[in-house]
Amino acid sequence: MERSQALEHSVSIPEGTDDGCKAIREIRNSMVYIRTFGCTYNHGDTRKLIEVLRHQGCTISGSPTGADVIIINSCTVVESTARKVLRTIGAYSDSRLYITGCMPAVEADRILAICKPAFIPPECIQAAYRLHPVVQKLTPGIVQIAQGCLGNCSYCITKNARGPLVSFPGDEIISQVRKHIELGAVEIQLTAQDISAWGYDTRESLPHLLETISLLEGEFRVRIGMMNPVTIRRIMPDLLRAFESEKIFQFIHMPIQSGSDTVLERMRRGYTSADCITLIDAFRVRFPDITIMTDMIVGFPGESEVDFLQSLDLVKKIRPNKVNITRFSKRPGTDMSGVYDFTDYIKKKRSRMMNACSEELYHAMNASWIGRKVPFIVTEKIREGSVVARTPLYQGVVLMEDLPLGTTGDAILTEERMYYFIGSKV
Repeated sequence: MERSQALEHSVSIPEGTDDGCKAIREIRNSMVYIRTFGCTYNHGDTRKLIEVLRHQGCTISGSPTGADVIIINSCTVVESTARKVLRTIGAYSDSRLYITGCMPAVEADRILAICKPAFIPPECIQAAYRLHPVVQKLTPGIVQIAQGCLGNCSYCITKNARGPLVSFPGDEIISQVRKHIELGAVEIQLTAQDISAWGYDTRESLPHLLETISLLEGEFRVRIGMMNPVTIRRIMPDLLRAFESEKIFQFIHMPIQSGSDTVLERMRRGYTSADCITLIDAFRVRFPDITIMTDMIVGFPGESEVDFLQSLDLVKKIRPNKVNITRFSKRPGTDMSGVYDFTDYIKKKRSRMMNACSEELYHAMNASWIGRKVPFIVTEKIREGSVVARTPLYQGVVLMEDLPLGTTGDAILTEERMYYFIGSKV
């Protein structure tokens, strides 16, 4: 199959499941438009849903114009995104409309106040896909390895939407990774709500999974998704050993959320700021130039000026290559939904201060790379005459050449653009 390749053969989705799975079955022989909001995991759900619908005779359209069916894959992690989703639902309220993603599980009432679409639980997408598991010929390849998490954060609505940790079978994950490689994917993105929790419920571990993936043949690299400090701790030092493989990008995304232990306790994150520094130091001892990404929340209820300054100090100490900054957003059904919230003015001010601090760090760290020769692998084509390559540290490098995916070589970094570099192939 030129477009995609099946892992095994199946002919239909079983009858007798709940209404959400029936909703998938009834979408047949139609022109379908899907709008996806949110994280890499949601995009993984969309890719699986597309293959299920194609198996049912549907054609996927890149435009809502002329579509028989509209599907919105929703996200509700923060209020601003939830509002965008609701506006989109309103725009298509007169269409044959289906909603999937996180919102139906936790904010169905807000959707039903606008219109009465059919809901597709993400679990039904997983169940339907397992009956016809086709991998699309796309790069980067997205492979979901688990759903849900072990945490109980006081502010997080995602746990309510996705539930407790359910690790997907290792052989299923390996099969999907292998098929992505066979179809030409050079970058494989492993995704979950908490990657490092994988296997906790099945007595397996992420390091062993990564070591197995690293043994697969082919010119590919794996990017590990978000790993929480609590679950990282229990798999060190095996995780460090797994990262030594040249098939694994030396990149970690570890959300810390605050530099104040007082705030972290109210968040119920289960660690201290010192714990996070210890983890990052351990990675940097083994891999001095490893790329660090983190997430920080500003304006959390009760966050004092001292608490916020501790967050700024933590950012300066750990020197991350990227900080995802989120202004606290009350989410329904969480313990923080009824507490006093800061004004937008205070949250915006703190967000701007942390962003300015972070960008100053990015430029300073990037400057030390200008003029250096780095190995690369081409992972994406952006337009004719240029490609995106990744270094072993997952640094993005734009090369002004038309190179095939999977091309490896060395490049001199000539310019920095804060989040990526411009390079010249040696």
